[in-house]
Amino acid sequence: MILFVKLLLAHLLGDFLLQPTRWVVHKQQHKHKSVYLYLHVLLHGVLAFALVGNTEFLGPVIVLALLHGIIDYAKLRFQTATTQRRWFIADQMLHFLVIVGICAYWENGEMYFNYPTDAFWIVFTGAVLLTKPASITIKNLISTWTPDTTPDDQSLQNAGNYIGMLERLFVFAFLITGHFDAVGLLLGAKSIFRFGDLTGAKDRKLTEYVLIGTLLSFGIAMLTGAAANWLLSGLFL
Repeated sequence: MILFVKLLLAHLLGDFLLQPTRWVVHKQQHKHKSVYLYLHVLLHGVLAFALVGNTEFLGPVIVLALLHGIIDYAKLRFQTATTQRRWFIADQMLHFLVIVGICAYWENGEMYFNYPTDAFWIVFTGAVLLTKPASITIKNLISTWTPDTTPDDQSLQNAGNYIGMLERLFVFAFLITGHFDAVGLLLGAKSIFRFGDLTGAKDRKLTEYVLIGTLLSFGIAMLTGAAANWLLSGLFL
C-alpha cells in the first residue's frame, strides 16, 4: 500500500504542484512538439524513482513515465475547448489506473486493496442516493411551487443542483463520522450566503421555495445518514 501512496504523491507533485502554468500553455499550443511535455514526463519518472527509493524499481518507473507521456499526448491531441473538462477527468483516471496496475505488478499480482466490505456498500449507496436521485426527488416534490425565472437571472447553469448534491454529501459525511455539530455550521453558512439573494429579491414565494428546498435537502441527507449509521452499527455488534 505504501508503494501506491508514494506513486500517487509523485503524480500529485508532478502534475499539479511542480508543473508551471507556462508548461501547460506551451504543451496545449505545441502538443508533441513542446519540449515541456518531455520534461514533464521526465519529472514524473524522477519523482517516482526518488520517492520509492529502490534501484530495482527503475524498470517500472520507466514504464510509468512512458505511459504518463502517452496519456498526456492523447489528451493534448484530441481535447478541444468544449471537451477539456472531460479529458481532464479521463486523463487523471487513466493515470490512477496505471499507478494501480504498476503497484499490482510489483506486488506479484496480489490485491493489496481489500475487497469492498459491507460498510463500503452501505456508505457508497447512501452517497449515490444523495446525488442525482435526491435532486430529482426534491425537484418533483416542490415542482408545484417553482417560482417564475427571469431572463436577467445570472445563475450558473445547473449550479443549484451541484450545490444541493455537495451539501447533502457533506451532511452525510458529517453524520457517519459523528460530527453532528458541523451540520448546523453548514446550514448556518448556507443561510448567510443566501440571505442577500433572498432579501434582494423581495419575493416571498422565492424565499419560501428556497427554504422548502433546503429543508428537504438537509432532511433527506440526515435521514440517509441516520439509516447508514443504523446499518453500520449492526455490522459491528
